[in-house]
Amino acid sequence: MPDQGLYQTQTQKLAIGPQMQQSLQILQAPTLELRQIIQTELETNPVLEVETPDVPLEEALPSDPDASDEWDSPSAMEDEWKDYWSQSRLTDPHRRADDQERWQYMMDSITAPITLQEHLISQLRTAGIENPRLVEDVEFLIGNLGDDGLLHTRLEDLSFMHAVPIDELAAAKDLLQSFDPVGVGAEDLRECLLIQLERMGRKHSLAYRLVDQFLEDLAHRRYPVIARKLGVPVDQISRAADLISTLDPRPAQAFSVNTNAYVNPDVLVEKQGNEWIAVMNGDDLPALRISHAYKDMLGQNVARGDVGHFIREKIRSGKFLIRSIQQRQQTIQKIATEIIHHQREFLEQGSAHLRPLNMATVAEAVGVHETTVSRAIAGKFIRTPHGVFELKFFFSHGVRTDSGEDVSNNSVKNAIAELVKQESKTRPLSDDKLAKLLAEQGIQVARRTVAKYRESLGILPSHLRKSFS
Repeated sequence: MPDQGLYQTQTQKLAIGPQMQQSLQILQAPTLELRQIIQTELETNPVLEVETPDVPLEEALPSDPDASDEWDSPSAMEDEWKDYWSQSRLTDPHRRADDQERWQYMMDSITAPITLQEHLISQLRTAGIENPRLVEDVEFLIGNLGDDGLLHTRLEDLSFMHAVPIDELAAAKDLLQSFDPVGVGAEDLRECLLIQLERMGRKHSLAYRLVDQFLEDLAHRRYPVIARKLGVPVDQISRAADLISTLDPRPAQAFSVNTNAYVNPDVLVEKQGNEWIAVMNGDDLPALRISHAYKDMLGQNVARGDVGHFIREKIRSGKFLIRSIQQRQQTIQKIATEIIHHQREFLEQGSAHLRPLNMATVAEAVGVHETTVSRAIAGKFIRTPHGVFELKFFFSHGVRTDSGEDVSNNSVKNAIAELVKQESKTRPLSDDKLAKLLAEQGIQVARRTVAKYRESLGILPSHLRKSFS
């Protein structure tokens, strides 16, 4: 049994103060969340102001003889981070940089998008339903919809939960299914697709029959099997399947958080002469300063007693926030600069030339702990000549080619995607064949690795990519 006293001592050593916690929160916060933090501080700390262009940053940090200089140096904060990460690794042998929990981002915007529930309730309110019980039943069903817009609980179970006859709930379900988006309120995928086909006027079509009777065969592209059972040509099955593929299996996905939405990058890659440089994009972050009025109150010795103590504490807090943001920006820029140094070929020639890179290499070059790199890149984006990428995109393991050159696993994935793109639709490439074709390019990758990379790209197995038309 572990020594309790030793465990308690180690736990106590890992305790960090509120300033350190805030510093780490600011380091790892995505830009949207950092804006929230800044807004909260502006609302709760009266000495903080948004800096105006005519006031230099130096004036934003007043000299206060009573304020601690513990965090005045960016390197001091960096050293504190290092101490914390190193200490945490020493006291917990199971913690490793690559095993750190990913920061959970808070998605927020000034104008919140309408939710699926709000959209459906709005239609219910304008439907002219005079039966209050029916309205209540529909509202109950709306509250039980999944994120995809489907009812994942059987109507019989919902009837028991809501204590209403199942025929009443079935009527409410019929009304709900008449709303937009088409397919909402279905109990399963089959019903969802059938609703969409019926609304398209195709209730008596081959596509409707395929969904109703052969959905599993359809999912596995067993077109010849279906054709034999129905006595129709395979090409007719294929055309009907093409129509079905245009339907939406998740009718409510438009109301989900769009993770592919445009993001304003934290870092911009620019070329100066023959060199690529990292420039921080400060457009989304307001510059902060300490209020002149409060600074003057301290300087003129107007604020005394509890008032003076309050102002000094708020100034200390404000100064620390400003320096924490500065340190965050400097750390991200240093990391981005090192990434650019390693990925010059990517910048000039594209993703096929992405090089393997690990966090330990960047951490050593920048002079920070590995976990600092992991936290600093979380949710941060960089604009390159080839588009906007998450910083973590540039960190990947490598595969050695026959020529002795290391290529990143992202480059191997790109090669696989290109081979699949060029394959015959009637004779798609198996994972084994893909591995052999990669070997011909000098890239030795096992078949199981090809399968793993293919799956990560969202590419189906060869038997599901086969076209019968």
